[in-house]
Amino acid sequence: MAQGGITTGLLHALVEMDMPGPGTVFMSQEWRFPLPVYIGDTITAEATATSVREDRPIATMEFVVQNQSDEEVLRGEPMVYQASPIG
Repeated sequence: MAQGGITTGLLHALVEMDMPGPGTVFMSQEWRFPLPVYIGDTITAEATATSVREDRPIATMEFVVQNQSDEEVLRGEPMVYQASPIG
């Protein structure tokens, strides 16, 4: 089995690189792992912004990660803050 941090690392990269993008940090996160991820599995992550505050660059998101058999291996609800990118 792969350690859960490997799966959540994919989500950290997604948030910090693409959605919302550079300068984004996690304010809170809640993960559930209904099934294990095994070495050799192919996993796919999907992210959805479920709410965005109008007064601050803060969003609540929903993550779902599935394996190659379309089985859910992770579900999460983080809150993220998009700080200004450095540079």
